[in-house]
Amino acid sequence: MLPERALPAGCATRPVVRVTRGRITGDEDRLAEEIPVAMHFNGEPFAVMMATPADLEDFARGFALTERRVASIDDVASIEVNHMLEGITVNVLTHAGSVSAQASPPRQMPGRSGCGICGSRELEDVIRHPDPVGAGPRVDPEAIGRALDALRSAQPINALTGSVHAAGWALPDGSLIMSREDVGRHNALDKLIGALLAARIDTDDGFVVLTSRASYEMVTKAAVAGIAVVVAISAPTALAVHLASDCGVTLVGFAREGRFNVYSRPQRIV
Repeated sequence: MLPERALPAGCATRPVVRVTRGRITGDEDRLAEEIPVAMHFNGEPFAVMMATPADLEDFARGFALTERRVASIDDVASIEVNHMLEGITVNVLTHAGSVSAQASPPRQMPGRSGCGICGSRELEDVIRHPDPVGAGPRVDPEAIGRALDALRSAQPINALTGSVHAAGWALPDGSLIMSREDVGRHNALDKLIGALLAARIDTDDGFVVLTSRASYEMVTKAAVAGIAVVVAISAPTALAVHLASDCGVTLVGFAREGRFNVYSRPQRIV
């Protein structure tokens, strides 16, 4: 068993009793961490998200953009991460007057790891219609298979725990150049978007691969970030398909090696 200090960020060890065919043994298991992360903007509380405590600055950048607290990465002046007894506070400092006119209002309850909208107060805060995305890439079907295969080996936390989602960024040829993990699928996507922003990668030049279902908030976050092709290994929802069609996103579901379904804007799949 790896000592805890050797585990990647976001993993922990806990005692476990294993029962196998009536035989009982004591052991340790490796688990994904899930802790409250309080997101503040310029010192003001906005939301508390249940998240895996890894790549938190990427999380802050992506969350700030997809929640429309900023209009672009250039609006972020700095990010402060403070570890506390109860959890972690992440304070995003923005340049004066740079909060987006479309900014979401503060949330009134924690966002659970499986919920991307918890705490939203009005229907308009939940069902958001992003602006249309750009032209996007042309993607060969075989590239989708290559990206999926690469993503399976680019999940260090999941390899140890088996309990987190991942979002990966692939070039049109299927080369995976970046991935992020979290217990929440929407958090993993926010972390990936934040990493893309920090690296100044053009989100019109590739596609995102998700190890989760394609719910509407995943499509919304991708569209706000300018991502035109979303590939998920599981099913989309009807609302996700509607929003993808409305804002021009190519939405692929049930993606496996050699087969997948295209639910909207199929012209980008060569």
